Amino acid sequence: MNNFIFQNPTKLVFGEGQIAQLAKLIPADKHVMMTYGGGSIHKNGIYDQVKKALCNHQVSEFGGIEPNPEYETLMRCVAECKEKNIDFLLAVGGGSVIDGTKFIATAIKWDGEPWDFLLRPLPTGQAVPLATVLTIPATGSEMNSGAVISRRARKEKLCFFNEACFPQFSILDPTAIYSLPQKQVANGIIDTFVHVMEQYLTYPNNARVQEYWAEGILKTLIEVAPKLMVNQKDYDTCANFMYSATMALNGFIAMGVAQDWATHMIGQEITAFHGLDHGVTLAIVYPGVLKIMREEKRDMLLRYAEQVWGINSGAEEDRIDQAIACTEDFFQSLGVKIHLSDYNIGDDTIAEIASRFAKKKVALGEKQTITPERIVEILNQVK
Repeated sequence: MNNFIFQNPTKLVFGEGQIAQLAKLIPADKHVMMTYGGGSIHKNGIYDQVKKALCNHQVSEFGGIEPNPEYETLMRCVAECKEKNIDFLLAVGGGSVIDGTKFIATAIKWDGEPWDFLLRPLPTGQAVPLATVLTIPATGSEMNSGAVISRRARKEKLCFFNEACFPQFSILDPTAIYSLPQKQVANGIIDTFVHVMEQYLTYPNNARVQEYWAEGILKTLIEVAPKLMVNQKDYDTCANFMYSATMALNGFIAMGVAQDWATHMIGQEITAFHGLDHGVTLAIVYPGVLKIMREEKRDMLLRYAEQVWGINSGAEEDRIDQAIACTEDFFQSLGVKIHLSDYNIGDDTIAEIASRFAKKKVALGEKQTITPERIVEILNQVK
């Protein structure tokens, strides 16, 4: 197990009816900016619950944060927050709203062009305090310090990390899942699954607790996914899914282990060029990564085959093939197509993505062995 330092200050407030706790969790003297996306929180009653809980607080609102939150939209909120002297941000939504709100919180305190802190691999260190009410389990952003922001004019999608952007608290009410479109549920399951795999399926780290914990999350997702596809209103099923999504990317299973993240980096480029849902890009790219990097990941692929899918007999190559096939089948069982051709994406995009990584002189993967040339191989594998 590698050396590590770990701290996660976010308080989780989990369960049905917990939105009412907002009245106590946010100091009464704060001017709150409530951020959200489209109209779904008005339809499912979450907006009304939040407004009722904060009836004695000074609350402003900023809606319309897009999936893959857009820089230009977020900058309008930054300007409004500065004008109104906002001193607390409350993100009510899924990962895009939360990520966008982390950007807003950081940009308010940033001296200069805010896009700069996405171009530099350094934390900014300051942010307006923020909290979240999670409505879509997927990204784990409700309990980490990272965010991903899009700038469509440049066809860029970049991430940043700021320790000051750990939410002070996050409210997780599983009943929020009841009214989600099935497409969002499927994307959330895939996003959670691949988050775990990026931290788990690298090379043996002799980190037993983290490995078993990761496998437990994966097996939970495999168990609850078909149930969610049939019935999104079973509380315990929704609760286990929502909790899995949070635990997948809050740092707990990352302690002392190598991490990959190539699939996310490549997938972000596909979204930047074509606007595909984040979960969809992961379902496309990840099987390609497993196929091309199977030798580097051999030991953990064999463990994954046995511990997660119960594949424990036959030749090693056959077990690895079966494990990759099971992963592909799992994604497809959620109604997601897993080939670039399904979305009319071809060689031109593959070349552009590889060129971007080549210009940045970036090598991806747990051992930085995924070069631009290997990215082409990975994407050709999933055409």
